[in-house]
Amino acid sequence: MKLHELSDNPGASKSRKRVGRGPGSGMGKMGGRGIKGQKSRSGVAIKGFEGGQMPLYQRLPKRGFNKPNRKEFAVVNLGLIQKFIDEGKIDAKSAISEDTLIASGLVRRKRDGIRVLAKGDISAKMELQVTGASKSAIEAVEKAGGSLTVTAKAAAEASE
Repeated sequence: MKLHELSDNPGASKSRKRVGRGPGSGMGKMGGRGIKGQKSRSGVAIKGFEGGQMPLYQRLPKRGFNKPNRKEFAVVNLGLIQKFIDEGKIDAKSAISEDTLIASGLVRRKRDGIRVLAKGDISAKMELQVTGASKSAIEAVEKAGGSLTVTAKAAAEASE
């Protein structure tokens, strides 16, 4: 096989439609847009408009409730914290605060606080101070011989 013998599968490539190139092309004069009206003009995009019929996005039922002022936490798994300790990016001997996690690059931004989840294994003995944690994460840290403290700020906001 030579380079000039290579070709696409039949039907795989299609030449583009050249609109407005004379009557012989079949797409001349109005270029397939019909006569007059909003859609014959350039710069028109009527997304979601169904010609006076109730649009699909309005016909579908709406369910549930989205709390406008809900708390959004940055989530960290225990396995990742352990990995950063093993790599020497976090010092497990000193207390690990939220600012430590951000400085190490594990978390990009704090948002409404950092919440620790129990995914992954933890072996290092460490003292964690975060805004939130799952029960299983707290158990896992204590099982490894460390302590996980949930700050009072989160507890006070949760009770409101």
